[in-house]
Amino acid sequence: MKKKILTASMVVLLLMPFVFNGCYAVSPAKKGFAIYLTESNIPPSQMEILSRVAITDTPIISNDDIKSYTWDTHEIELTPEAFQRIEALQVPTTGTTFVVCVDDSPVYWGAFWTPLSSQSFQGITIWVPAMPPTDNVIKLELGYPDSSFYKGEDPRGETRIKDALEKAGKLKA
Repeated sequence: MKKKILTASMVVLLLMPFVFNGCYAVSPAKKGFAIYLTESNIPPSQMEILSRVAITDTPIISNDDIKSYTWDTHEIELTPEAFQRIEALQVPTTGTTFVVCVDDSPVYWGAFWTPLSSQSFQGITIWVPAMPPTDNVIKLELGYPDSSFYKGEDPRGETRIKDALEKAGKLKA
């Protein structure tokens, strides 16, 4: 009996890093601010009921992809290559979920959203451009189609995000 308990305890200890991995599924070299897509493209309507979300191995937006982040408006100027990745996303009218991480730790989640959608959303959104842009800027928005649809507290001002962007030299006042 004691041997079974000891064996079960060892199994639990060995599996704990995998059970509570959140954004830790990525390589330790990927630090700072990053936005990841969710693995298996979890629908935004199901995100709130999940206690753990697996993310993709590579961020859709990393520190290297960001030219600047304007803190007051939460606008992110991306490199042309990163912006092309966002434009190439096939976003359904129900959205595509993402997780914002700092140093491999989840801070908040949201959804890429298409302006062609007739469905409202009460979370954080990044609108995927329907028309060719004049710049390479995306914005972390409250709600869709406008901020009156947003519910809850605004997580975009989280100090860990600001500190990581400042440390990387990406933050604009």
